[in-house]
Amino acid sequence: MADKHSDILETFENQYPGREYEINISCPEFTCVCPKTGQPDFAMINIKYVPDMLCIELKSLKLYMFSYRDEGAFHEHVTNKILDDIVDACKPIRAEVTGDFNVRGGIKTVVKANYFMDENSEAGFK
Repeated sequence: MADKHSDILETFENQYPGREYEINISCPEFTCVCPKTGQPDFAMINIKYVPDMLCIELKSLKLYMFSYRDEGAFHEHVTNKILDDIVDACKPIRAEVTGDFNVRGGIKTVVKANYFMDENSEAGFK
């Protein structure tokens, strides 16, 4: 996917950088289109992350989510791309993105992608 998506995300300074707390964000109106058929896909995207020095600014997240509206993307790819962009933007301690896609053609898909930073400050994906 194009980098246009990640350019939209903005952050702000975490005012409690020494405290580990979790931020949960639900985006119940996520849409993209199937790259094979062009039919719309609807999903609930859930984002959970533990911030380090930066937090995601919510208005920019809303615009980021809307940027997928007319773009063809497989469920697996878009879920992992959202996680990559969240990690690139705010460099959290941990993050998880779940794409809970609505039934289409008798099939329901739920994709979950995880990111963590271990004690040695080496980032990784599960």
